[in-house]
Amino acid sequence: MVATISDETITRQERKRGSGIEVEGLVREFRKGPRAVDGISLSVAPGEIYGFLGPNGAGKSTTVLMLTTLLPPTAGVARVAGHDIVREGPKVRAAIGAALQEAALDPLLTGREHLGLQAALHGLPKQERKRRGEALLERVGLTEAADRKVGGYSGGMKRRLDLALALVHNPRVLFLDEPTTGLDPQSRSALWQEVARLAHEEGVTVFLTTQYLEEADQLADRVGIIDRGRIVAEDTPAALKAQVGRPSVEAVPANPKDRAAIQRTLERFGDLVTTQSSAVAVRLSRGDLTDVVRALDVEGLPVANLKLNAPTLDDVFLAKTGRSLEGAGESEGEQG
Repeated sequence: MVATISDETITRQERKRGSGIEVEGLVREFRKGPRAVDGISLSVAPGEIYGFLGPNGAGKSTTVLMLTTLLPPTAGVARVAGHDIVREGPKVRAAIGAALQEAALDPLLTGREHLGLQAALHGLPKQERKRRGEALLERVGLTEAADRKVGGYSGGMKRRLDLALALVHNPRVLFLDEPTTGLDPQSRSALWQEVARLAHEEGVTVFLTTQYLEEADQLADRVGIIDRGRIVAEDTPAALKAQVGRPSVEAVPANPKDRAAIQRTLERFGDLVTTQSSAVAVRLSRGDLTDVVRALDVEGLPVANLKLNAPTLDDVFLAKTGRSLEGAGESEGEQG
């Protein structure tokens, strides 16, 4: 059973009020290097999951470090939870939680001790520290490992503990910087579920940086794609993929002699696209996969394989930058 943590004095509506992110013309330029962040502007609504997608070195982590007040901007302005990141740093830090790429965990302390220390640093009363720690341990699935030293935790366990630490003080805004890097699929899925629950049930605003296309597609209400310090596209995942083009349907004939007939049937639904020699594919402009299946059935044309190929966020990245997101890991001067 998953524990529910709620501060009785903080309703979801109160949490969402003033918990967005507003960024205008934000710049970070490092000495003797290119601009890691080059004048970006973005807005994240209260309770929204905003996916910040891009390759290593694109400026993702640098942006997070500025928004969490760990790195001063060279130029531009930003407000997090209603507070200016330069002039009101303490207020920003009081309103946010952050799980960054490198978890600051002491291998000699247990998970329970980490949570107790974090709660004390945030000034929670002693009894509240214990209650909050127990509930968080249950929420992230670490109750049984709570009294083990963190040095013996797996990578997934450390990431889940780091998330729990970021939630100790009931933050209104949560920053997650590539939180699932190196995790196995099961741990990644569990973390996704918890992040979605925080946003949709508790109204926490989530700023999520990632290199994983599936992660952005599954979790984010909106996605901003950053490349070489600049935002090159921003919208919902579905809208971004729709900009690239329509989905395509690909059919492999069960009988090679039917290829021409299958091609004529598929052409009723769109334009032919290049594919492997044994298959026929069209980019849909009329109807959908169900209509194609029905037409092939009416014509008595069996197929060995039939699949729908939808545009991906990598297609969006390729269209906007001229290169693929996957494998684009060269450094562009980003620090951290």
